[in-house]
Amino acid sequence: MNGQLNWFKGGILLGAAFLLAVAFAKPIGVSTQYVIADGIVWNLLSDTVVQKDPASKSGYTSPNAYLNKSGGKYAKNVANPLNYSFIFAIAMVLGAFLSSRLGGPGTTALDRIAPEVWRQRFGENPGLRYVTVFFAGILVLFGARLAGGCTSGHMMSGMMQTSLSGYLFAAGAFAAAVPAAILVYKRK
Repeated sequence: MNGQLNWFKGGILLGAAFLLAVAFAKPIGVSTQYVIADGIVWNLLSDTVVQKDPASKSGYTSPNAYLNKSGGKYAKNVANPLNYSFIFAIAMVLGAFLSSRLGGPGTTALDRIAPEVWRQRFGENPGLRYVTVFFAGILVLFGARLAGGCTSGHMMSGMMQTSLSGYLFAAGAFAAAVPAAILVYKRK
């Protein structure tokens, strides 16, 4: 019975985290921070990516149209990345890593490499799992940027704020995810 309630407890905790974020900081959305990370690396290699510009709204400008959005807001984040959103994205990566290492009661070493449903369908080769997850992550991030935001921003934060586009995005995400999962895992 305890395992059956984990989704419920997790849902309550996730909802509370989103509510606290909206109440004390801003709605959660992280895909833009990966663009900021790219900009930071690019800025290290080229001194023309971000420049100070007192005439712009943010005080920064960039020849890159995306970084120059909203009066150079993203260019400012590239120049000064220590902000709530960027720290949050880094904390997500570190939290996922810690979770994979610490596991939980009843979690085996195999479960940390791949869930049982994956192992039943594709075997226990961790290399295949890592390559698949890596390329799936790239595909999801590409789609998130193409859509102008990620699932946490569109679906989770959007629905919490009763945004019609959030509900439409959630319906579309599940309409695509359920058939994809059935295809991949061959489950009835």
